[in-house]
Amino acid sequence: MGDYIRAILACAATTLLTLPLHGMVDAANIVMIFVLVVALVAVWLGSGPAILAAFGGVALFDFFFVEPRFSMAVADAQYLITFAVMLVVALVIGQLAARLREKALLAAQGEDEMRALYDMAKLLSGAIAVEQVADIVRDFLGSRLEIETVLYVPRGDDALVAIPARQGRDLHQTHVRAVYEQGQPMHLAAEESGFAPALALPLVSSARTRGVLLVFSDHAERFCAAGRRPLLDAVASLAAITVERLHYGEVVQEVTLNMESERLRTALLSAVSHDLRTPLTVLVGLADALTLARPSLPPPALESAVAIRDQAMRLSGLVHNLLDMARLHTGKVVLNREWQPLEEVVGSSLKAMAGALAGREVRVELAPDLPLLEFDAVLLERVFCNLLENAAKYAPEGEILITAQVAGEVVEVAVADAGPGLPPDGEESVFDLFERGRHSGAGGGLGLAICRAIVEVHGGRIRAERRAEGGTRMVFTLPLGTPPVLEEEAGD
Repeated sequence: MGDYIRAILACAATTLLTLPLHGMVDAANIVMIFVLVVALVAVWLGSGPAILAAFGGVALFDFFFVEPRFSMAVADAQYLITFAVMLVVALVIGQLAARLREKALLAAQGEDEMRALYDMAKLLSGAIAVEQVADIVRDFLGSRLEIETVLYVPRGDDALVAIPARQGRDLHQTHVRAVYEQGQPMHLAAEESGFAPALALPLVSSARTRGVLLVFSDHAERFCAAGRRPLLDAVASLAAITVERLHYGEVVQEVTLNMESERLRTALLSAVSHDLRTPLTVLVGLADALTLARPSLPPPALESAVAIRDQAMRLSGLVHNLLDMARLHTGKVVLNREWQPLEEVVGSSLKAMAGALAGREVRVELAPDLPLLEFDAVLLERVFCNLLENAAKYAPEGEILITAQVAGEVVEVAVADAGPGLPPDGEESVFDLFERGRHSGAGGGLGLAICRAIVEVHGGRIRAERRAEGGTRMVFTLPLGTPPVLEEEAGD
């Protein structure tokens, strides 16, 4: 209302200033002064007051400057054309000036918003926690639009957590979950939200939806107005980028920590193993000397010497496994690949494990059409020995079955036992370093981890399966490759 009063006062002031000019200047020049005032009112006060000034200027010009003066009557009909032209020109110029003013105000507002968004983006670039992101967004929208905000982000179990935490029962949770899953914004009326009119915006990043930004206020026009939506979308976009950056930062930090832990563990294994080899070699040698001493030791002492030798040999095998694991992890193992039949390494493995398999029934079923395979016989024998030792240790009864057959582009080899079987969801964990199977036919701390490392450096894969009839089946693959062509010897 104040702008309209100012427009009337501007017209009145123009009339007072131009009254002394009556009779001294042409009426057309006085008309131009009134039109100029209308343009100034449009620039200064806007479109509505400019229209009022246009009509008021025509009326005042008629009353004070057109004969008969001080009356709305018109003696000369030509002045009607003057009034019409004056009104149209004033209205057109006023509208153009008002539109220019509105554009200038929008440009200034946009510049102010861009500067504010830039400042907020700088603050977000330094955020190191999601709680900081929520605080920055809340402070920005609170100061700019006078609205409240809550940031919802997923945690480990993909449950959405409100930041800051909501007191009592969160009535927005169902709607926020829908926005998070669908990736589309949602308006919530007061009766739906149970609190206040609200708008839920998904935090959509380049990869996926990273959370939901909930804005609400008792005055819905503060965030529902068309001019406010671009600003809210920009804030949601910046928040999504920041939350995604924090997520990937956590992933990189976790991967780096795991890599560093693995490197330190491998270095420790290598160092400890090297330090243990010399005293273990001496201990095995001394135990052998005691068992072979002449004259023989008394039975109790000889039995103790044999036990010392067996345990020393077992510990020596563990140290060798540690060294092998360290070499495989550091990539220092050079494969001595040769084309050779698989049955030879199976036979050598059974011979090496004769002591551990004493009294056990071992059945070997190798497909007759097995081709030559390219592998390191020493390392592959270690795989068979570890799998057989595992089966003998965790399945003390029942038959052990070794099979091999061609399956597409690989040869599939399996070692099966009739033990208790794998624990639920234990098919992958049994191959982890230092993982030992519980009440199962699998798991050996280092043995299966070494098996996986050796099979993978040969280009194959290894997996554990639960047998329907009970027991565990360890399956690994070796690529077929292309065996060399053997030239036939020429006859004499």
